[in-house]
Amino acid sequence: MAAEPKLPSIDDTDRRLLRVLQDDGRITNQALAAACGLSPAACFDRVKRLRERGVITGYTALLDPEKLDQALMIFIEVLLDRTTDDVFSAFSAHVRRVPQVMECHMVAGGFDYLLKVRVSDMGAYRSFLGDILTAMPGVRETRTYAVLEEVKLTTKLAL
Repeated sequence: MAAEPKLPSIDDTDRRLLRVLQDDGRITNQALAAACGLSPAACFDRVKRLRERGVITGYTALLDPEKLDQALMIFIEVLLDRTTDDVFSAFSAHVRRVPQVMECHMVAGGFDYLLKVRVSDMGAYRSFLGDILTAMPGVRETRTYAVLEEVKLTTKLAL
């Protein structure tokens, strides 16, 4: 039997660092150290170790979709015509190249994938559906859910 992968050990100080970094990924090392009660050198070493161990996977800017003409969020259930490895692989490879797809998750249940898509409006979604989504490998059926209101949106993990 294969051994379970060892998860990185995270202590309370690491959790404090991660909470602050989730709030402000551009914080200076000096300010992060002060916020977490560490010396700048110790703070730098801990953050470096968290990056090296893959706990911190990157930094990004969060953009306002409305200001960039991508205000309409759609969730789409995708049911494939066959559930074989080659169909899964072909669909996954294709969906990774589609910029309107923000997230794609293979799920268990009554359908195969759940997509989160951003477009400008319903006309753009109609084009996306007809020109892109239904042309993806293996797509048999889709169900669309247009978001009327974002009640909660976060990128922060509960630490």
